[in-house]
Amino acid sequence: MTNKPDEGKNEHAITQETKWGDIPEDQFGYKDKETRRAKRGLEDWEMLEEMEESQTSIPYWFVALFFLLLLIAVGLTFPFWGNRPGFERDWFDWGIPAGAAWVIVMSFLIYYMVDLRHVIKRKKEEKLKQQEQQKDK
Repeated sequence: MTNKPDEGKNEHAITQETKWGDIPEDQFGYKDKETRRAKRGLEDWEMLEEMEESQTSIPYWFVALFFLLLLIAVGLTFPFWGNRPGFERDWFDWGIPAGAAWVIVMSFLIYYMVDLRHVIKRKKEEKLKQQEQQKDK
């Protein structure tokens, strides 16, 4: 068995460097844009541009389910529910406020990470500037 050093290499490998946001006129060797997307997938910058169009907000039922489970977890900390026989507990401990603080902080952090309104606003402003520049030319 002899293996040639070039065996298994892609003959259609891209040798030219493309810039962010640019697609060559030859569509990377595919006949049109749809074929390229079907076989190759989206380029990184295309994914970023189309992400906010496909992203939806968190469903209300999910938020309601989260708060229901949170209420059940708090309820299980009370002495009359979820107790083992012969084990006495105080009505209040610092686990509930610590847990509530953790939930609030993490909720705001997650909301900020997935909130794309500022990204959408910036992209709209950039598109408007580009359109204005094209009109001026």
